[in-house]
Amino acid sequence: MKGDIIGIDLGTTNSCAAIVEDDGNVKIIPYRGGETTIPSIFAIDDKGNELVGYEAKRQWLLNPRRTVYGAKRLVGRDYQEGFVKKMGEYFAYDMKPGEEHNVAIQLGEKDFNLQQISSKILNVVRTVASDYLKRPISRAVVTVPAYFNDRQRQAVKEAGDLIGLEVVRIINEPTAAAMAYGIRRNLNQTVAIYDLGGGTFDMSVIDIRGRTFEVRATGGDIFLGGIDWDNALIRYVIDDFKAKHGIDLSSDPIAMQRIKDLAERTKIDLSSRTEAPFSIPFVTMTPEGTPLDINMVITRKIFEDLTDALVKRTIEIADMVTEMRDIKHPFEQGIVAQKGIEF
Repeated sequence: MKGDIIGIDLGTTNSCAAIVEDDGNVKIIPYRGGETTIPSIFAIDDKGNELVGYEAKRQWLLNPRRTVYGAKRLVGRDYQEGFVKKMGEYFAYDMKPGEEHNVAIQLGEKDFNLQQISSKILNVVRTVASDYLKRPISRAVVTVPAYFNDRQRQAVKEAGDLIGLEVVRIINEPTAAAMAYGIRRNLNQTVAIYDLGGGTFDMSVIDIRGRTFEVRATGGDIFLGGIDWDNALIRYVIDDFKAKHGIDLSSDPIAMQRIKDLAERTKIDLSSRTEAPFSIPFVTMTPEGTPLDINMVITRKIFEDLTDALVKRTIEIADMVTEMRDIKHPFEQGIVAQKGIEF
């Protein structure tokens, strides 16, 4: 590996790390079980144990008030911001004003600020990378959304400091994508970046001139992401079950956790298959004690119909951003995305 440094994508929904190998190729560092991402979720269980990643995700719906997700949206923000109050409508955990007017989160008897929670996610990513590389990791480049202000960027650096991880550089996510696309090609062109993440959607137009990358236009929707595709399928399954059995599963946290997990897997399966079974045995029982199952087949056509409005929303934003740069056919130029930054 070229230098003891890794790249980290601290995502809203999932996080991961990558390295540049000696031959110049970039490799995503795998997690156990073959996964390449780690859920950006932190929790305190009923026994007071701290959980991060998949362990936290598994008990999310069972313990929502002690499970922090979407922390990236709040890091470095002032508690009094209207945005923070708006996010409070989406999150089940308790937010309160912390030191220096930032956001604090109460989990059981403990209070955490967003830097602390981000540091715990960063630490798991760093540990996975260290185990894979069989050497300590003390430095990293971390990507952040283009809309992050100086205070938010500083909060990310502070999160690294809490675990002894030096954040040597913070790069905008669109710029990182543009680098991956063009850094070794010596390009002279304009590219559009369509970045649909787990929790947010971003669209950027960037001029690449050799080793210089300049953002010309950017936009997005911080309330539009892959989780909305999951939720569309979840609602379809719940409504179908209620129509068949007269039972609303949305009030059953255990059933909802099983449905949510399978909805995400089904979404992924439908990327390579035209249909996928959606089966959950013994999801609940009738008042008489008879067990009930979910047994459905979700076709790609059904899923596309359920999420058509979401796709159209991304295209509307993409059109808006590219019109700002007067690009008529951005997607013919490649999907990729600091101003005047040089590497």
